[in-house]
Amino acid sequence: MKILVCVKQVYMPGTDGTVDPAAAGMKYNPANFRLNSYDEYALEEALLIKERIHTTEIHAVSVGPERVEAVIKRAMEMGAGEGIHIRYDKEEQLTPYQIASLIASYARDKQYDMIMTGVMAEDDMQMQTGQMIAGILDYPYASSVILQEMRGDATVYVERECDARQRQCLEMEMPCILTIQSGINRPRYPSLSNILRAKQQKIATLDASDLRIPESREEIIRLFPPENKPKGVFLNGTQREKASQLLKILHEKSFL
Repeated sequence: MKILVCVKQVYMPGTDGTVDPAAAGMKYNPANFRLNSYDEYALEEALLIKERIHTTEIHAVSVGPERVEAVIKRAMEMGAGEGIHIRYDKEEQLTPYQIASLIASYARDKQYDMIMTGVMAEDDMQMQTGQMIAGILDYPYASSVILQEMRGDATVYVERECDARQRQCLEMEMPCILTIQSGINRPRYPSLSNILRAKQQKIATLDASDLRIPESREEIIRLFPPENKPKGVFLNGTQREKASQLLKILHEKSFL
């Protein structure tokens, strides 16, 4: 069995950045990036399959500039056997469709039985890349997967997390795409042996231009930070005094 796990480098939550008008994106300190936590669940799920099916190969792929090699190495330290870097160094940010097209172009003739992604990326939260890879490759897919079990050599049983605590149960023929929900497992820490192996192993690098980047189907016309909201008002005094102050405010705002 052969599994491709898509990993993304995201900036750390709470990290301060600056708006880049030229690229319609954000600029961050390169030191403040890490592996998308949702992709860790996808990688762990692939590793659990390998523990049950020992012949399984796991590859990790990421799209982006040179700095994304850090998250590919992290995936290899966790247990991925090979790392693939689709290098894209331009300032313009790629859309989910363009990223999906690059990954699909790479994976098309590699005979992967399963492609996994995290349910979403922590930075843009668009939840599109996995589904678009499935659409481009014409593979069946399931999103928000909270449970998966192999059924034979070519079928996988999955349960999708739906609204109101409901689950949708599916049996899918492989090759297929799964986007993995958080909470499905507990991602492991890298072992010392895997860390040492990853240090010695080279990452396969492809230039994005060699895979043909399609024209963007969308355009970010403006990016701006949220406006500062007015601060709340604290009422002081006894309960009666606070109630009187609140009524006065509601009258002034024409709420009463």
